[in-house]
Formats: sequence, structure tokens, C-alpha cells
Amino acid sequence: MESYLIGAIRQMTTHEIKGNTLRVYLCLLRHGPCELRDVQHELGFSTASLASYHLDRLAQAGYATQDEQGKYVATKEASGKILEGYSKIGPAVVPQLFFFALLFTILAIFFSYEALYRPSIVIYLVLTSIGMILVLWYQTFKLWRKLAD
Repeated sequence: MESYLIGAIRQMTTHEIKGNTLRVYLCLLRHGPCELRDVQHELGFSTASLASYHLDRLAQAGYATQDEQGKYVATKEASGKILEGYSKIGPAVVPQLFFFALLFTILAIFFSYEALYRPSIVIYLVLTSIGMILVLWYQTFKLWRKLAD
């Protein structure tokens, strides 16, 4: 029975690593090797057992390991699976669509400015850019909400 349970946990999909468990994983990525109490204080958990629960979930799924000093470390191979659709820039994790949304926002502002002084075909570029901005920001916020769940 126990081996079945461990096997089931190891086959967890990235959709199941969310909420506080995902926050614990991101904490391990940001800060490197962490002790149980470090994770508890960093994430504001009320008890060490809550941090332990999420660290154990990550360890059993193969997304974290515990070294000989008892510190937990994020498994680098797992970061691609868990952070699919996100980019890690230093300690920050942002949705990959954020960069496209930012680019199209800048282009729309530029084309809007140009349209004021040269009203021609530029208006179509502005409307297209605004449409792309709305789609990209919607998808970006959807990914950000996944981190918060």
C-alpha cells in the first residue's frame, strides 16, 4: 500500500503542485538550501509542521531533496516541469507572456502617439496592438493567479 501511495505521489502533475506547495518550491529555488524553520518563517506558516507537510510532498514527488545537513534543496530537473510557462529571472518568477505583453503595450503607446499626428493606416496597427495587449495580459494574469493558488 505504501509503495502504491509513493508511486501515485511521484506521478503528480504540475497542476497538482500549486498553492502553498508551489510557494515552498519557489522559496527553495530563490533561497537555495533551506531548513524547515527557514521555509516556515519565509512563507509565514503558522507551524513548522505545515512547512514540513509541503516539503515532504515536494520530496516524495521528486521535486526536492534533503541533504545530509537536513536542508531541503529544489531539484533542478523539476523546475522545468513545475515552471512551465514561466521564466526565472534571478529570484523572480514571471509568466513568459509578460514580455510579449510589455512589448505590445509599448508598441501600442507608440502607434497611438503616431496616430495623433499622422492619421492613416496607423490606426489599424493601434487596434491590432490593443487586441494583442488584451489577450496577452489576460493570459499573463491567468498564469500569475496560478502562482497565487
